[in-house]
Amino acid sequence: MSRSTNDSRLVVLINPSSIVSEAYRTLRTNIQYSSVDSSIELLMVTSAQAGEGKSTVISNLAVAYALEGKRVLLVDTDLRKPSVHRIFNQTNRQGLTSLLTGMSTLKEVVKDSGVDNLSLITSGATPPNPAELLGSTRMKSLVDELKGSYDLILFDTPPVLAVTDSLIISSLCDGVLLVIHAGKVKKAYVRKAKEKLDFVQSRIIGAVFNQMKRQDIAFMKYYGSGK
Repeated sequence: MSRSTNDSRLVVLINPSSIVSEAYRTLRTNIQYSSVDSSIELLMVTSAQAGEGKSTVISNLAVAYALEGKRVLLVDTDLRKPSVHRIFNQTNRQGLTSLLTGMSTLKEVVKDSGVDNLSLITSGATPPNPAELLGSTRMKSLVDELKGSYDLILFDTPPVLAVTDSLIISSLCDGVLLVIHAGKVKKAYVRKAKEKLDFVQSRIIGAVFNQMKRQDIAFMKYYGSGK
């Protein structure tokens, strides 16, 4: 049974019948059908700028997959301004950074989210060299090791325009989902973020428009072409 995380951002968990929860389930379904030839096992969620809601989106998406019965791992690779541990009411003393630097074992950093089928790896302490850690051979080996244990691994990353970290993680993933805060982020910034992802040959599978108003109800809609 799932236990409450006491965070209102996890709408899929606390209000499963809402229109926003249904939008997340639709997003989940569209992602599953976005690739005919190969399944998406490693998915990155990012945004152009900070404050667009990417961590909320990826956390709810992770819950939606877990409630479907998928074995899901959510990894917070935003090592500079992490959010996942707060959303799921977890400590962050140990996490990805302590694992990559050899200070913790995998067993020590994989946490129970409180939601059946959903595990977490929080960011851990902020390191002086986030990009170097994420681009390390150890990170690539870790991803390969984890793939055999989960149906889907989700990566929360820093905004694309802020630092290079998200571009590094995108090279490890089967797909990238771009979160766009409607009415807040400039089109030029979204275009620039897409250009950066395209430059490193990331596979953008779609975009989530967050905080759009429709009859005064915030909702999201998924567009699957990535074009």
